[in-house]
Amino acid sequence: MPASGAGTRGTVNRSTLRQQLADALRDEVLAGRLQPGREFTVKHIAESYEVSATPVREALFDLAAQGLLASDQHKGFRVREYSVAEFRGMVEARSLVVSGVHQRLAIAASDLAPDRLAVLRRRAEEAARAARAGDLDVLIGYDLRFWQELATMIGNPHIAEFLHQLRVRCWVFSVLHLRAELDLRAADCLWSGHEEVVAALARCDEEAVYELLAAHDRTALGWADRLEGRAEHTERTGI
Repeated sequence: MPASGAGTRGTVNRSTLRQQLADALRDEVLAGRLQPGREFTVKHIAESYEVSATPVREALFDLAAQGLLASDQHKGFRVREYSVAEFRGMVEARSLVVSGVHQRLAIAASDLAPDRLAVLRRRAEEAARAARAGDLDVLIGYDLRFWQELATMIGNPHIAEFLHQLRVRCWVFSVLHLRAELDLRAADCLWSGHEEVVAALARCDEEAVYELLAAHDRTALGWADRLEGRAEHTERTGI
């Protein structure tokens, strides 16, 4: 019996460490410290975090399954590089899903407990404030929490997980380009309508919820068009 208990604790500890490592590495990617194309091995990460190889390998495969990393049998892992076209495809996929569930969001909001709405509102306020200030690190953290909380209101964990993974991948693409901006406070690609979404949900305004979410995706797609235009200009002129 004691041996069985010890084994269970070991499994729990390893599972917890695996998740902690996955979370830490995802934060490194989103912070831009692990940039797209950057290659590394299980051994390198294990030595950096001073842990054994097994939970590191598991964490890396988890992140690869989520689309953040690409794995190569001979070279190890590298941070995924997403093209503008792939980013546009992810935004369009997100838009299609949300357009099909926005009514459910509005209905769910009518039954939402006041404390949950208060949590969502706080996250919206922090995300919007960070977007207006151009504080990318704070924005990413609160933005992910805001949309994850919003997605759980749909009541379908598969849709919620899909939307969350899309959002993380969109940020993986975005951070490299956004950090190249001279003044993020002036960047019109940083949508800051989180508070308006909460206000529309609070009054169960289905049409307003839909329009706000659609506006958010239009902002992202407009930014993708501008990035593509810049790339074409640089290729054409060398400037």
